[in-house]
Amino acid sequence: MARRTKEEALATRHRLLDAAELLFQAQGVSQTSLQQIAQQAGATRGAIYWHFKDKADIFNAMMERVILPLEAGPRAAAAAGNDDPLAEIEEGMVHALTLMATDPQVRRVFDVATHKVEYTHDMASVQQRHLDARNACVADFEKALRLAARRAQLKLPVPGHVAAQGLHALISGLIQNWLLDPTAFDLVLTGRRTFRVYLAGLGFGRNSAAGIGNEAEEVVAS
Repeated sequence: MARRTKEEALATRHRLLDAAELLFQAQGVSQTSLQQIAQQAGATRGAIYWHFKDKADIFNAMMERVILPLEAGPRAAAAAGNDDPLAEIEEGMVHALTLMATDPQVRRVFDVATHKVEYTHDMASVQQRHLDARNACVADFEKALRLAARRAQLKLPVPGHVAAQGLHALISGLIQNWLLDPTAFDLVLTGRRTFRVYLAGLGFGRNSAAGIGNEAEEVVAS
């Protein structure tokens, strides 16, 4: 009986999050009320407060369902024992972009997080979560780029933190622009190509077996 009650509570929590995703995307976070989320989920307002503190808590829980797996790539790439941190970054990036292009839930949540949220006072924790995730990702990119440069005996043309900020801006910018019009370009292919061009600009790939330099030439020629 207790197990069934726990399972029912978990099912209610997921229904509330599903409802929040749909409403946030359709009308924006600020225009969506807790009562609307409860009605959409076929639950009571009391059920919302049983599972969540406020709207920001719902938003962050919604993000947790899809973002955490996407954050593993940069962490793995920054690991000291990693034989090829650049390949690890690329693999994680391609995995994230593929999910974005093929998984409706991932696309919906990122669309909400990118275009449908206002960082008002009551959403301060959401803004802080976004900043924390961004800063952690940039820090991991910097570690990975520095590690790769040491192993390639390469001096980066810009400071490591600048190179990492640029790489993060490249990937996040691609996602944001693709979300505006998913028919405009192939997200995965463009992401892979521009990533390799960016690395070539930092000096990687001149003698790479992965053909980063060739990829750069191909993109420039096209």
